Order: sequence, then C-alpha cells, then structure tokens
Amino acid sequence: MRLDVCRAKLRRQLCQNCVTYRGDAGAILLPKGGNVAKSNKDIVLEVLRRSFVERDPTVVEQYFGAKYKQHNPLIADGPSTIAKMIPTLTGLTYELGMAVADGDLVMVHGRYTGWGPKPMVAVDIFRVENGKVVEHWDVMQEEVPAAGTTSGNAMFTTK
Repeated sequence: MRLDVCRAKLRRQLCQNCVTYRGDAGAILLPKGGNVAKSNKDIVLEVLRRSFVERDPTVVEQYFGAKYKQHNPLIADGPSTIAKMIPTLTGLTYELGMAVADGDLVMVHGRYTGWGPKPMVAVDIFRVENGKVVEHWDVMQEEVPAAGTTSGNAMFTTK
C-alpha cells in the first residue's frame, strides 16, 4: 500500500477518508480501514522493547520464526530459548540508540546494563523474513565513559 500525504490535511482541513497515526517518528496518514504491514525496523524495535523493557515473552510467538538462528555463542538456536530467557532478565536495563534498516537486515545500537559487571554497548543485527525475526548477531563491548576515551566522545548516545 502506498502512503500519500492527504491534500486536505495539507490545507489543514479534516479529510473523512484518512486517519492520522502518531508514532515516534511523527505523524503519517493512513486510509481508513487500511492495513499497513510493519516495516522490518518497526518489527525489530518492537521485539527489543517487548523483550528487554517490558519482558514480555509473548513477543516470541508473534515475531520469531520457527527456525530462529542465533549467532551469540552463549545462546542456543530456536525461539523457545528466547521465550524462556526473557522472564529471567529482571536485573537488565536496555536503552535504545540508533537503528538502521537495509532490506531484510536491521541493526540497532543499544546499551545493556546488568548483562555483565559493566554496561555493555552493542550492535544487534537482525534478519527479518516475512515479518518474523529469523536470525540474530551481536557485537558487544564494555562501555568506556566519555572521559576515558581518547576523543572524549561517548560510545553510546540516543541521538
């Protein structure tokens, strides 16, 4: 489905054929009653939010493929592994940074506090196929405070 800017809205008039959806990225106009598939980026961001912030294991049945493949050496393949892990993450705090999508791949820069003795900055890479997360890689390292870096720049920002 193609999303267009409604001319009536541009004229600041109410259009009876459109509804406004307000999300993190601003407002978009959708046809009334229309179904719009979530983007791969939206799917991954929802997976991260529901897994690491809300600790909702039902996200797995909704958004993980049956043959989910995991490349983290400490976590087994399969969606059931993730569903069992989510409720155990009670001491974990996750902060979302930037996210980039290219085709079926989505990369998210984030900070995990409570995963290890020091905060970890990570890039998680997800492959999404037909609306399901089917593969995951991550690269993690202990966070060095900005004062401890040669450049003086923080390793993680939310901008």
